[in-house]
Formats: sequence, structure tokens, C-alpha cells
Amino acid sequence: MKTPDTVTIHVNGRPLSVKTGTSVAAALRIADAARMGVARRSVHGEARAPFCGMGICQECRVDIDGQRRLACQTLCSDGLRVDTGLPAGGQNP
Repeated sequence: MKTPDTVTIHVNGRPLSVKTGTSVAAALRIADAARMGVARRSVHGEARAPFCGMGICQECRVDIDGQRRLACQTLCSDGLRVDTGLPAGGQNP
């Protein structure tokens, strides 16, 4: 059976198709580049993103399918739900 070329995940409730094998961290960068407004923000308003890419810095923590996980250590799978903790539009409350 052939593996699909893409999977669709849901970022803050919005669908995003990415290549199979893409990490959630990379998918969030793709979503932000597509102006979906999903970049996490610090309390000072600066964009937060993965720093180390190997799970040490913990800068990429998001809720994935209802559990707090590291986006850089999680591969996207079809139907995966990611909540960055931001309301629609990506602005801090």
C-alpha cells in the first residue's frame, strides 16, 4: 500500500495540508507563512518558534490531540489537531 503524499492536519481548527513526514513544528511555520496567524507569542508579543529542534528548549510546546507535546518531536498524521493556544487570527488575548 502506497503512503499518501500529503496529510491534512487542523491548526487552531483550520485545515492545513502538508507533505507526509513533516513535523508539527515545520507545519506551524508553513501555516504562519501562509498567513494563518498561528505563531505562538511570548508575553511580550515576540513570535516564538522551535529553537533547538530536538526537544531540549521546549519552545515549541503546543496541544496536539489534546495533550501537551513538543511540535519538533511530533510528525503530522492525517486528522491531527494542533492548538497553539491562540484565538483565531493568531493574536494574543
